[in-house]
Amino acid sequence: MSSPVRHVQSEPRFTGLPEAARALQPRTVALRRRVHRHPEEGLRLPETQAAVLRALEGLPLEITTGTTTDSVVAVLRGGRPGPAVLLRGDMDALPLTEATGLEHASEVPGVMHACGHDTHVAMLASAARLLSTRRDVLAGSVVFMFQPGEEGFHGARHMIEEGVLEAAGTPVERAFALHITSTATSGAVRSRPGTIMASADTFRVDVTGRGGHGGMPHDAVDPVPAAAAMVGALQTMVARRVSVHRPAVVTVGRIEAGTTNNVIPETARLDGTIRTLAEETRTFVHRELRQVCEHVAAAHGCAAEVSIVPGYPVTVNDAEVGQHVLDLAASALGPRWAEPMGDPLMGAEDFSYVLQRVPGALAFLGACPRGVDLADAAPNHSNRVLFDEAAMEHGVALYSAFALDALR
Repeated sequence: MSSPVRHVQSEPRFTGLPEAARALQPRTVALRRRVHRHPEEGLRLPETQAAVLRALEGLPLEITTGTTTDSVVAVLRGGRPGPAVLLRGDMDALPLTEATGLEHASEVPGVMHACGHDTHVAMLASAARLLSTRRDVLAGSVVFMFQPGEEGFHGARHMIEEGVLEAAGTPVERAFALHITSTATSGAVRSRPGTIMASADTFRVDVTGRGGHGGMPHDAVDPVPAAAAMVGALQTMVARRVSVHRPAVVTVGRIEAGTTNNVIPETARLDGTIRTLAEETRTFVHRELRQVCEHVAAAHGCAAEVSIVPGYPVTVNDAEVGQHVLDLAASALGPRWAEPMGDPLMGAEDFSYVLQRVPGALAFLGACPRGVDLADAAPNHSNRVLFDEAAMEHGVALYSAFALDALR
C-alpha cells in the first residue's frame, strides 16, 4: 500500500459482516452462475431481470421495474427515518464468444459476461438480503440499483431519468458501486479520491476525394493518403497540443476504404475513440481533432466530415467518499484488503452519471483467479477472463458496510 489507511469510528457496526457474507456465498455463487449462463446485452435483459426478482423474493423491499430498460429498483426502509443511500450493480453482458471452458459458461452464442457484471448482480442481491436482516439499525433507506446497459447504452442515465435517485421518497445522499477486476489481488478493494476513470467518446471521419484508376492517381484525388496522414497527425496533436499534465488518448481503431487493388476510391473512413480525465481536456480534444482532420484533408485536396458522439463523462469520486471507501474496507475486511490506487484508469463507466449528481464513489474489487499471476490474468473484456468467486464475499460485505455506515 502506498499510504496507511485510517480506521473509521464505527468499526463495531461491522462485526460479523464478513461471516454473514460468507454464509450467503452459496446463494451469491448460484445467482452469479445462473446469470452467467444466460447473458444479455443492452437495455433489455428480461431473463436477468427475472433472475434478480426471484433472488429478492420474500425480502422486505419495495420493488419497481423500469419502462425504458429492464431495470430493477429495490428500496429497503430502515427502522428509523433518515437519508437514502444508493448501491449500484450493473447487469449487461458483451458481444463475445466465451472461451473459458467453465462448466457454467455462456449458453448464448456470441454473448458473454466478460466484464463481471454477473458478479455485480449477485453481490448486490446478497447485500440486499444481508441488510434486510439488519434493517432495524438503519436510520434511512437503501436503494438497490440493478442497472442494464452499462456497456455503452447509458443505462444509468435512463434510470436517473426514470427517478432512481428519488426512489426512496427522499433524494439519495450517498452512492456506491463496485466493479470486479481479474487483474488485482482477489478480495482487495482498490479506489481513490477524485478522478478514477476516463470519459469515452467516439468519432468518425469521412474523407471525400475523387475516385479513379489506381495506375493514374494524378487524374484522381486520393482520400487514402489523406486518411493515413490523419492517423499520424492525431497522435502528434495529442503529444504536442495537449498538456502532459492532462492525459488524453486518441485511438483510431478502424480504417475503411476501397473495394479492390487497382481502383482509387472516392471515400475513406476513420473510426476511433477519445479518452480524457478532465472535462476541459475533453472539450479541447474535440475541437482540435476536428481542426486537424479538416486541415489535413484540405492539404490533400479532399474534404473531411467529422462527427463526434459523446459517450460517458469522466468518473469522479467524491474526495471524502472516495477515501472513506478505503477506510470502510480496512475496517470491515481488514487493513490489508484496502489498496489505494495510484493512477486513474482510461476505461469508462456510466456510474459517472450518478456521481455527477450525488457524492459517492466507485471502487474495484480484485478477483484474480487462484494460482494465476496478476501479470498473466486475462483482463476484463477478454473472452477468456476468469474471476475468483471467493472475492464476492468481500463485495457483499463492503456493499453492506457502506450502507450501514452511511445510515448510522
